[in-house]
Amino acid sequence: MKFISILAGLALAITPAYLAAQNNSPDPPAEQNHVWNHGEFQAYGDYFHFTQATKPINFVGLGARVDFNTNPYLALEANMTYDFAQNYTSSTTNGANTSFARTSIRPLTGLFGPKFQLGTSGPVRGFLTGKVGFINFSGSSKAINGSAFSGAVNNVTGSGTHVALYPGAGVEFFGGPIGFRVDVGDMMYMNNGLNNDLRISGGPAIRF
Repeated sequence: MKFISILAGLALAITPAYLAAQNNSPDPPAEQNHVWNHGEFQAYGDYFHFTQATKPINFVGLGARVDFNTNPYLALEANMTYDFAQNYTSSTTNGANTSFARTSIRPLTGLFGPKFQLGTSGPVRGFLTGKVGFINFSGSSKAINGSAFSGAVNNVTGSGTHVALYPGAGVEFFGGPIGFRVDVGDMMYMNNGLNNDLRISGGPAIRF
């Protein structure tokens, strides 16, 4: 699959950067390692390229994730993402008329799984992840607010929810406990067969 190849290439690309940073940076005191390596919290912006519609839709949204380290190279991570309704365009066959419409679909995604990380104490670290969970395609005409999100959560057990898998990779940059993390992966879900869509997320992160 094309996304799997992208992830493999990303993993190969970030490994030398991580090793160089480790070799060129002094080791932090052991006390700091212990303080900052229990886990990580991140709030992030999300991009989801949804290709199963008549025309692909580029969803954007917000999410949060938390992970807890079981050892320096393995963490267990959970995240939830809520994407907002988006506009899309349609045109006639000859392209003479173009109209704009707004989809009511708002994807809600929840995932859990391992995160394999190249160390936990350096200023730069790469990681691979493979998570399982759900993706829900709920429809709502409400404005973006708390009730719209809670309504999507309540609909998770409905027919619009599908089993999801997420193989991904990324890189983190830290200055002490504060940093920035970027993920890219293949949002795979079962809906009339296996579907594959690109998902990218990034935002500030805190180690604790």
